[in-house]
Amino acid sequence: MLDQERIFEKLCNCGVTFFTGVPDSYLNGFCNYALKHFPEKNIIAANEGNAIGIAAGHYFATKELPLVYMQNSGMGNMINPLVSLVDEHVYSVPMLLLIGWRGQPGMGDWPQHELQGEITIPLLDAMHINYSILTDDIGQYERITDEAVNYCIKYRKPYALIAPKGVMAEEKLNNKDDLYPMSREEAIEIILNHMPSNAIFSVTTGRATRELFYLRERRNESKENDFLNVGSMGHASSVALGIALEKPERKVVVLDGDSAAMMHMGAMTMVSKLHVPNYLHIILNNGAHESVGGQPSAGYKIDFTKIAEACGYETVHHPVTGKEELIAALAALKDCGKASFIDVRIHKGLSGKLPPLDFSHREAIDAMIEELNR
Repeated sequence: MLDQERIFEKLCNCGVTFFTGVPDSYLNGFCNYALKHFPEKNIIAANEGNAIGIAAGHYFATKELPLVYMQNSGMGNMINPLVSLVDEHVYSVPMLLLIGWRGQPGMGDWPQHELQGEITIPLLDAMHINYSILTDDIGQYERITDEAVNYCIKYRKPYALIAPKGVMAEEKLNNKDDLYPMSREEAIEIILNHMPSNAIFSVTTGRATRELFYLRERRNESKENDFLNVGSMGHASSVALGIALEKPERKVVVLDGDSAAMMHMGAMTMVSKLHVPNYLHIILNNGAHESVGGQPSAGYKIDFTKIAEACGYETVHHPVTGKEELIAALAALKDCGKASFIDVRIHKGLSGKLPPLDFSHREAIDAMIEELNR
């Protein structure tokens, strides 16, 4: 792993002191250093496109070069602003892009990262963005950074720094706190206990998928009613909505995360136009990007309940913070006659006993399809 102090010293010497992006496990050393040492100049964005826009605004206001960080899975979110805002034929905005390279060919990774890893470099080529692949050689990093910064300034164009596994990562910390009494796993089990046995669950990217998967095993329950959204962060609620529209006789439950919900919050507005009384959207809100390193989100700072009410959901008018409150909220919304929503505040902290989520994605989804089409 590269020395993060040296990394930031070099960036600062090159005039790069503003950072924005979405945290990534491959970049968590970088992200944690920025969080600690540049608290006023490090903006954790809702999604990668949001970060590109923030970086462009920073450049317009200061003429200073920004850096945008992300996992390569977020490249899809950044393509539109890169090609229609930042491009040299539009507003010609220079910026450094630091991209964690999940699914790098030949390195092995989970299935949801394989294709993204394969197309990471071709996507940059297609957008005419020059790039360099970093190693853990600090001298090479410093030379590349000089070249990248000079290129950005000279041509007013972006330049990408690609970080393979181990180059910018450090050990994840288990930032457990006791701000709220429930853990994510405890909240999920309460929800399982108070939903119909045939309820469909659509579960967000990250630890929630693993916790539901292994709760099912511990409880000796079938997994054919569960959609595990292992990739495509922020889209679990949209998948669930599509199912709920077609299967009105089934309860459809979203187990969302605060960071995932904010990444594509526009999806929440859809219930204002649709009648889906079988649709229950629950945000398991720990105020953090926990699965990639624990960096803070805006989850505790915003009022998801008021947002949901404005979008047309029925709610219990306040966040839920304890087991009895959650049980009461589930009962209150059971027969409310419209799409419903609960913001469940949980404490931070990872369950260390869970093994990696290793299953056949195709077999799992085919089993669910068969269950839904009986």
